[in-house]
Amino acid sequence: MIYILVLAVTTLRSPELTQELVGMTAINILFGRAAAMSFGYSIGHGHMLVISVNMIVETLLVLLVFPLFVFTWQHLVEFEWLRKPMNRLHGVAEGHQDKIKKYGVPSLFLFVFFPFWMTGPLVGCVIGYLLGMRLTLTLTVVLLGTYVAMAVWALVLHEIHDQIAAYNPAAPMILVIILILVAVAAQVLRGLHDENRPGPN
Repeated sequence: MIYILVLAVTTLRSPELTQELVGMTAINILFGRAAAMSFGYSIGHGHMLVISVNMIVETLLVLLVFPLFVFTWQHLVEFEWLRKPMNRLHGVAEGHQDKIKKYGVPSLFLFVFFPFWMTGPLVGCVIGYLLGMRLTLTLTVVLLGTYVAMAVWALVLHEIHDQIAAYNPAAPMILVIILILVAVAAQVLRGLHDENRPGPN
């Protein structure tokens, strides 16, 4: 609600900035942080705004979706439309659980930090939950790993944008489109993988 209020106040002062913030937020939710941050840099924003907005969005996703997963898994909330995505989230987390269990907290941090396929903060939270970690510890490790990863992404993407913008002003936006296409391809492959995965007995 605070974030929505900030967007509403920003609209009164700068509608164009609000549209850019909403665009960055939507791209993060749909296509991931790399595409969202790249979009932010391509329209001329600096580290402070780009990192802050994406930190807020990913924190909100964790604080909204992770409790929904727990409530669904404990059958405290029963919505048919939630069952399939939550089962998918559980399946992905379960597949990575053994890797994290061996080394505990450091493994969970590195799992969230490195940008491997399907190793985002939500999956990290679910793994912590399945391993029986304390909620505060899980959230602290996962969000810290996310924030540090985001800072590294910021440095890398900003440098790439500076380099390619020197050759062609339109190149940064082309990079955004490429990152979105990569994210869409990953979603399609993930869907095919889920369809081919054997169901529970």
